[in-house]
Amino acid sequence: MTVHFSYVRPASLQDAMGQLGSDNARIHAGGTDLLGCLRDEVFPAAKIVSLSRLGSLQGISKTADGGLSIGALTTIAEVAAHPLIREKYAALAQGAAAVASPQIRNQGTLGGNLCQKPRCWYYRGEFHCLRKGGEYCYAVNGENQYHCILGGKNCFIVHPSDTAPALLAFGAGLHIAGPRGSRTVGLEDFFVPPSRDVTRETVLEPEEIVTEILLPPASATLRSSYRKVRARQAWDFALAGVALALELAGGRVNKSRVVLSGAAPIPWRAVEVEKIIDGSTLTPEVIREAAAAGVAKASPLSKNGYKIHLFQGLLAEELEKMGGG
Repeated sequence: MTVHFSYVRPASLQDAMGQLGSDNARIHAGGTDLLGCLRDEVFPAAKIVSLSRLGSLQGISKTADGGLSIGALTTIAEVAAHPLIREKYAALAQGAAAVASPQIRNQGTLGGNLCQKPRCWYYRGEFHCLRKGGEYCYAVNGENQYHCILGGKNCFIVHPSDTAPALLAFGAGLHIAGPRGSRTVGLEDFFVPPSRDVTRETVLEPEEIVTEILLPPASATLRSSYRKVRARQAWDFALAGVALALELAGGRVNKSRVVLSGAAPIPWRAVEVEKIIDGSTLTPEVIREAAAAGVAKASPLSKNGYKIHLFQGLLAEELEKMGGG
């Protein structure tokens, strides 16, 4: 169905926030998710506010403390290819490289990848589900083979981003600009689970814009990875994925952050895994215990129980790789 809307390209961040004050105004960054949402009538749009003229929101640079700043309009392809990210934050480069197809990676932005809408076929389809203000989650008794096994309550979507798990594993933060000033939010507090508000995915207010992604300095002992399992090698979203960020010294894990993708409505911090491997050497026994702990609290739906075994195997393999070198 054709959607009729006005289209503006503000020359300043302040102007862009002002334009977003209109009813049913929507941000256009790369547009790879927005256009699909409009086509599927996920939400109405009376005005599209393009950020394409805001060059200050693009690029990758070092911060004063030795970390990294990534503009929200930086493309996924740029993130995947950047030498410093590949060297210091390998999991992020791997997660970015796993996003969709080359065409989408060259068009889509990092900010957009974090803020994209769920891919549940009921939410995207002709169903007035809970997330769209209805009274029922159709996945509960429907086709739920790709839905969540952790953190599901009322709504059983899985978070679609491949960059978010890696960024969360690194303890990243987001700089957000709004009409009442700017704020910095840790990525762990950015996503809104359905148990808190089933109609929202993030803490962003209507006129706010993510401007910058901030990565803390990477220690000399940090090793990281992101692995994604999907039905096809391109385009598909994660059936299961895991981001690891481990500080390893002498074969011992001093500190870890483990984040699952394709598992929950938000990027899922696997704290049970972290508790087992922190302070330990990644022996086969520790790895088996950690992999089992990662899915111990899983509550699969009628058709996605296979994800338990998939995540357990994925965690075991990735931790074994870390321990082996």
